Amino acid sequence: MTEGAERSVEGQPFAGVARRDGSRPRRPGKDRSRAPRHRPIRRAPPPNLVGFFDSPQRNLIGGLVFILFVTTVATLAYMSQGWSVRDAFYMVIVTLYTVGYEEVHPINSTFLYFVTITLILLGCTGMIFLTGVVVQFFTLNQINKIAGQKKMEQQIEQIEGHVIVCGFGRVGMVLGLALRRSSASFVVIDESEARIAEARAAGYLCLCGDSASEDMLIAAGVKRAHALASCLANDALNILVTLSARALNPDILIVARGDKPSTESKLLLAGADRVVLPEYIGGERIAELFLHQESARLMDNLEKSHGFQRALRNFGMELQAHAVAPRSSASQMTVGALERQAKGAFFIIQINRADGDVHLNPPDNESLQEGDTVLTLGRPDRGAAVANLFESRQLGGARNL
Repeated sequence: MTEGAERSVEGQPFAGVARRDGSRPRRPGKDRSRAPRHRPIRRAPPPNLVGFFDSPQRNLIGGLVFILFVTTVATLAYMSQGWSVRDAFYMVIVTLYTVGYEEVHPINSTFLYFVTITLILLGCTGMIFLTGVVVQFFTLNQINKIAGQKKMEQQIEQIEGHVIVCGFGRVGMVLGLALRRSSASFVVIDESEARIAEARAAGYLCLCGDSASEDMLIAAGVKRAHALASCLANDALNILVTLSARALNPDILIVARGDKPSTESKLLLAGADRVVLPEYIGGERIAELFLHQESARLMDNLEKSHGFQRALRNFGMELQAHAVAPRSSASQMTVGALERQAKGAFFIIQINRADGDVHLNPPDNESLQEGDTVLTLGRPDRGAAVANLFESRQLGGARNL
């Protein structure tokens, strides 16, 4: 694992993320002696962006089904009075489209009067509705572009304590899904109309424009926001977004994406609180899957318990999974002996045997074997003790949660 890299789950430091350590230039008139006051992210239900004009397909299908039903029933009704199929269908079409030709056969019975009057009322009403739906179908995009955008801007003006996601690419989409699952309020900004259309289809609040523009950030509510994530693929744009957001809201929490490691320091100087390097994180994750295959399944399950692990960190503790490497000191040692040799750096709370058996809260006389996966609870600075006990001369076997 790279020296100095930090790890976390959901808001804590993790690999590829750097902290802002005060190296940013001091701003005049700003008291840097106190920590920034970050307001909590506001939880809110998904925005309701569905309006009358949002489902023209449903209206069109409903109108067609209604017209076909009226046509079929009226044709069968005329045929029941001895009319041929051709004459009955012709009479129905002439009536539906209000052409005004003479009747094919005389309307000389109460039943025929009833059928014709019902056909005029229902058929003409259905045709009027269907004509309106067709017009709606072809004009929907323009109507929604005006009415829908205005409604969305009104909803954005009402939220506060939200997250602003700048860039709706691969990273932005994953971030949007995570925020939606946690019921967090957020606004997406992207200059691509196609990506904004995807965000709108997903039900997200979104704005189309330049993320680095101060006017666009203000429209997204940067002065009321809790956090901003700059997920653009261009490092220079991420720096510009960070500078603009920090100038507009000195207390906002900013997490910026960086593609090149050399950009990390620049983003921190620009005002970012965290810098995430996706390529670094992905490469390290692949390496861990290669090097620590025994603990991969256990780690994947533990990574889902974000809230519990975050609470442990607040008490200065963390969980780690260790693979007992061949020719390591931990191999063939008992749990009690291993904890004594670690001098209180950690406690063993679970052992996963190589054959699949799980031993929860193992006794002191339980022995460790090569290939076992050990879950420990201890201080974050126990790296030296872990290296001496669990690692062989070739490979290490620990990973932070």
